[in-house]
Amino acid sequence: MARVGRLAGALLASTEGAFFLVGDLKEPCDWAKAGFEPPAQVPGAELPFVRLSPVRPVEVTPPLLVVELEGEALAQLLFDRLVIRRNGSVSERLWRLVTEHEARPETDARWLTQVPGHVWELVRDSVLRCS
Repeated sequence: MARVGRLAGALLASTEGAFFLVGDLKEPCDWAKAGFEPPAQVPGAELPFVRLSPVRPVEVTPPLLVVELEGEALAQLLFDRLVIRRNGSVSERLWRLVTEHEARPETDARWLTQVPGHVWELVRDSVLRCS
């Protein structure tokens, strides 16, 4: 099971022993403190995700999502489902929708990978259009 949390406003996915940063950073990141080498390029609108190289054991901290999809397929799905395409940032509205507006440490989000893309687009458009 993959675990997805946040790192400096972006998404941090731990999957099959690898780490992916999805979406643009919303604040400066102390890469050494987070346990990673600085990536050559930070993801955003043009680059959906990057693989991170840990320099020590890293644990994704809560709140987090638990999903069954793994690897680069998970990173791409997270970008497609939770990132605002025009600016590459994670949508706080979509993140709150998926984490169920609750302050629980883990949310079972296996359903997110099972929702057909065209159905999620309707949800996504509705959520992002709200003011």
